[in-house]
Amino acid sequence: MKITFLGATKSVTGSNYLVEGAGKKFLVDCGLHQGNMEEELLNDKPFDFDVKTIDFMLLTHAHIDHSGRIPKLYKDGYSNPIYATKATCDLCSIMLPDSGHIQETEIAFKNKKRKRAGKKELLEPLYTAKDAIDCMEIFQPKDYDEIIEITDEISIRFNDAGHMLGSAIIEIWITEEGKQQKIVFSGDLGNNDIPLLSSPTMIGSADYLVMESTYGDRLHMKNNQKAIDFLRIVSETINNGGTVVIPSFAVGRTQEILYEINKIKDQHNDDIEFQKEYETLMKVPVYVDSPLAVSATQIFKKNMNLFSDEIQEFIKRGDNPLEFHDLHFTQTVEDSKALNESDEPCIVISASGMCDVGRIKHHLKHNIWNPKSTILFVGYQAYGTLGRRIVDGEKKVKILGEEFSVDARIEYIEGFSGHADQQGLINFVGSFNEKMPKHIFLIHGETEAKHTLKQKLTDELQQVDISIPKYGEEYSLNENCEVTQRFINPTKKDIDKIELIEKMRKLESEIEDMKHILQEDIIVSTSSDEDMAKLNNKVNDLRKQIIDIMNKK
Repeated sequence: MKITFLGATKSVTGSNYLVEGAGKKFLVDCGLHQGNMEEELLNDKPFDFDVKTIDFMLLTHAHIDHSGRIPKLYKDGYSNPIYATKATCDLCSIMLPDSGHIQETEIAFKNKKRKRAGKKELLEPLYTAKDAIDCMEIFQPKDYDEIIEITDEISIRFNDAGHMLGSAIIEIWITEEGKQQKIVFSGDLGNNDIPLLSSPTMIGSADYLVMESTYGDRLHMKNNQKAIDFLRIVSETINNGGTVVIPSFAVGRTQEILYEINKIKDQHNDDIEFQKEYETLMKVPVYVDSPLAVSATQIFKKNMNLFSDEIQEFIKRGDNPLEFHDLHFTQTVEDSKALNESDEPCIVISASGMCDVGRIKHHLKHNIWNPKSTILFVGYQAYGTLGRRIVDGEKKVKILGEEFSVDARIEYIEGFSGHADQQGLINFVGSFNEKMPKHIFLIHGETEAKHTLKQKLTDELQQVDISIPKYGEEYSLNENCEVTQRFINPTKKDIDKIELIEKMRKLESEIEDMKHILQEDIIVSTSSDEDMAKLNNKVNDLRKQIIDIMNKK
């Protein structure tokens, strides 16, 4: 039995694992790579395996970093079953076509520029919305807790991961030569403080565990504190006459925020200051500006049986946690534009959560320069994304080809994350009280998070081997867990070009800064001869760097 790691090894996106055992080859997840250029280039590369040799696929949940290359897999010739929970299948039916539409839109924009430049060879999208719709025919919905016999030697079970609607921890039993072994894929483990969903299922036993590590190096704030912080940030911004823009994942986080806004009124009834802030919140309209979020919210309503016991009680009392006064869903582009033409203080929740695609870019364009407004992040920001650059404190960012100063208030409430924090991950490993895994593989995390979590687990679990796989590494699941480099990261041969592009982007930014300095000086004439000499020297230095880059091409 072998497992090969083909994604989410350096970052938190692109989950993709090839498992071979009992004469079968199957995949766990097939996600889109997101973030920096090196990651995103992987999407366009051919799969390392022959898709027609794959017997079946298991999908942990619908988020695009786990499901987003399934239409490409289908387009390339894969036609065998994809097993997932019913809610995951429902969500993929809207999320994958939406992703296909984004692929088509982005390529159309690039081809328009290529035509203007006289280039005849046009680019093709990774897949289309139709490809995504068509691939749904091979999805096979399954229930939680059901033992599914794939073959006589392979059986699986989906368990509630508590990360998003339909998310699953997958148990896989494989029998070879009369010996049965069990692999557990954690998928994305939920944060116990997610009010809409149940807590992650604790699994009693495993031989091998493949586990995410997104927040392996930090702890979340507790639920009551994040709600208080949310209310304070919103009320201060609204009282300042600004807009609160929340870049949010259309599926999962948006619905949780809606619930938090609805529920917060039941807390601190005797706190006068709190009640003032709450009244401010209730007077302001809340707009969910994402057609995908609208559709996803409808799917959430259809699957309320998967909600936590607390939410079930709300529903029985006739209190829908996803509805409240002055909540508006915008569907059309015209409605979306109208939000940015209004001076009325409001809350705008818009996808995408990492700010790289979608309507959120237009809301950032109209608010990120405004010191009255607040950009409030509530989800993980992958390295290299626009959202991550804003959270990390960049003072100027490019949005839709235009440069903006980041003068809005920037806030990040990490407690809204759908991922378990370090303690949650450690608790999950501790739940294997019947049989502790003999080997743990840490994936789906940045380098520091994975290494910090590995050290923590090593300190607590002296007898367990823990590995941090690299792209293309194949592990034989035996006593020694031998590892070989089966595939080479296909972007490695392009790494020099990628580094040059990043250098050129940095130089481009510096040149823009100098242009602004000179333009302002022409107007106000404040620079001394010494200042101009320094600027001229800097221009000459940049010129040399550009020549060096061109010589390396």
